[in-house]
Amino acid sequence: MKIQHIADTTELNNGVRMPWLGLGVFQVEEGEEVINSVRYALEAGYRSIDTAAGYRNEAGVGTAIKQSGIKREEIFVTTKLANSDQGYESTLQAFEESRRKLDLEYIDLYLIHWPGKDKYKDTWRAFEKLYKEGYIRAIGVSNFKEHHLESLKQDSDIIPAVNQVEFHPLLNQQKLLQYCKNEGIQLEAWTPIMKGKLDLPVLTELAAKYNKTPAQIVLRWDLQHGIVTIPKSVRQARIQENADIFDFTLSEDDMSKIDQLNQDYRFGPDPDELLF
Repeated sequence: MKIQHIADTTELNNGVRMPWLGLGVFQVEEGEEVINSVRYALEAGYRSIDTAAGYRNEAGVGTAIKQSGIKREEIFVTTKLANSDQGYESTLQAFEESRRKLDLEYIDLYLIHWPGKDKYKDTWRAFEKLYKEGYIRAIGVSNFKEHHLESLKQDSDIIPAVNQVEFHPLLNQQKLLQYCKNEGIQLEAWTPIMKGKLDLPVLTELAAKYNKTPAQIVLRWDLQHGIVTIPKSVRQARIQENADIFDFTLSEDDMSKIDQLNQDYRFGPDPDELLF
């Protein structure tokens, strides 16, 4: 898979194109901090921004997009439904609130943030309605395991375009990745650089070999596995560094070395245990 430019995109299962690299803004403060982070990313060539109702910074993301002067259709905006808003009617209302805060006519990708216990099918019906009405270009899920996706498939018209999950060298979810590939669902990685805990000998060795940082090695590993990746940073230099991953390719042997780091270790919650 040749991914050689920050503008390169993957085609989702409905034909919409999504950038391989985006900026995540989890735990980025509303106001100046998030506005600056998005501005730095857009100036560096990023064209995908990932936020969520639960991050409480949608308004700042919208402001930064407006201030950038970049055409709306050139920026891919993802937001997510808050867990407390799951359910059919509440989802419709929550979507309008997110759209109002972002100050956008449409959202490129809307995700169910966590599956929870038993409301996600009603929530998905609302997603399908919004998609069919043209308010969202693609709909998807986040933190869904295979059994959630299988269950959803039984009672829905539309297969999710994206499944955004915790994915990194210590949790490489090979079974889920293969399932999503088979079903035509694009896997997307959150916390790809493991909250900065990258001091693993293999990553240090490969960083020296390719004259890159351990973070850049991991982000490139994501791309070569066909996974969309959304590293978070508020620092301009780091945002630029995270984008500097399109001028090298990891060998198959080195990809395999990183694959072998897997420990099924999660930094975030297990979706089967976060019930609401």
